[in-house]
Amino acid sequence: MLRIDLTACRLETSALMRLALPILGAQLAQAAMSTVDVMMSGRSSATDLAAVSVGASLWVPLMLFMTGTLMGLTPIVAQHLGARQQSAIRPAVHQALWVALLLGLMACMLIWLTAEPIFTYMSVPEAVATTSTQYLHAVAFGMPAVALYQALRAFSDGVNHTRPALWISLIGLGVNIPGNYLLIFGGAGVVSLTGTSFPLLEAVPALGATGCGIATAIAMWVMCGCMAFYTRRARVYAPIQIWQGFSRPDLRLTAELLRIGLPIGVAIFTEVTLFALIALFVASLGEIVVAAHQVALNFTSLLFMLPLSLGMALTVRVGNTLGQGDGKRARFIAWNGVGMALIAALLIDVVLVVAAHPIVALYSGNMEVRALAANLILLAAIYQISDALQVSMAGALRGYKDTRIIMLITLASYWIVGMGGGHLLGGGLPDIFSGWGVYGYWLGLIAGLSVASILLGLRLYRTSGRYRQGALENA
Repeated sequence: MLRIDLTACRLETSALMRLALPILGAQLAQAAMSTVDVMMSGRSSATDLAAVSVGASLWVPLMLFMTGTLMGLTPIVAQHLGARQQSAIRPAVHQALWVALLLGLMACMLIWLTAEPIFTYMSVPEAVATTSTQYLHAVAFGMPAVALYQALRAFSDGVNHTRPALWISLIGLGVNIPGNYLLIFGGAGVVSLTGTSFPLLEAVPALGATGCGIATAIAMWVMCGCMAFYTRRARVYAPIQIWQGFSRPDLRLTAELLRIGLPIGVAIFTEVTLFALIALFVASLGEIVVAAHQVALNFTSLLFMLPLSLGMALTVRVGNTLGQGDGKRARFIAWNGVGMALIAALLIDVVLVVAAHPIVALYSGNMEVRALAANLILLAAIYQISDALQVSMAGALRGYKDTRIIMLITLASYWIVGMGGGHLLGGGLPDIFSGWGVYGYWLGLIAGLSVASILLGLRLYRTSGRYRQGALENA
């Protein structure tokens, strides 16, 4: 029996990794686009760097909210595919595209209408506010494209084809880098880089941060077009024929998508805003603390992409198996995936403990920043386990279409325990406790993620246990 179980674990681990590794590559490629934007705008001017950084803090959470909402399509498609109901996939995808178009247009309008008032309210320096507003107005034109792309990606992931997202993300990165260089530095910058005169390019002006926004929007539309072309022409999608006989808006199917997807979007938005608020609170502790906090957070966020990708792949595997009516195997897949995430977290911990000091040396030459960042990275090693567990359990629960509880657990764990506890430990209480500064905020993160992993584990145990003989008992 033990041999059979080990064999089943090995086979399932192999299947999950085939899905997860392309997702990991796509996530890293998209993260690289943001890194390139910051690096290249920083070489233009300090104002452009500040404008891009401030502007990204507004449009990236909106994009992630749209992405999370549209991720609701993945378990829907996965369950239909597992049940061999290909005819039900096409209308579900069409409704996701309608929702994506609406969300993208709303995000575009929201950015255009609110960017300048927000900067005025936040007392952002005039030069940075003006430049960042122009940058955001340029990025806004790409929001419908990125929403449509995410809908098509959710469909592709749901039918077990995760590689297209990897290749198309690399194409987007390949468009973004030269586009950034041309539009940020202008034709003169290209000439100085290549040493060759290009008469047509020399007429292109240097647009700084605005050029960065235009390049980002262009990359978004290119990725959208590539995904649309691929899903139309690739043979693997032929049985579904999503581009034939486009469906009109259907309130019932749209309601199902939003019922599953909106809680995911809210949960992701909550997590993003939590880290943004902590960065604001930490800002009052001085530039050394801010720099160390950002270094530690940036490095650990890159490593987090592995358990995140496992969680996204788990949604597909669990959804496919439930569609086949095999609730017992779905439960095995879910907990095997959680075990894989735990192993990944332990490997990440080894990297963090061994490489903390060499890694921070790549970020900063300031010895104070290095020392503090290395200490924070060691704290991050503690929460890697709970973070990996919670994201994998959330991914499995999404495969069960059980998303509302994830939102509630996220809100309670992150905001009440993580943010509230972190602010208490970091800032202290007047005349009672002086606070532990940035360490307190990171301890709050550890507590919040730990509570989330425990609550999600209990929910996954209960939800997976309800499946008996392929049927879901009513809660």
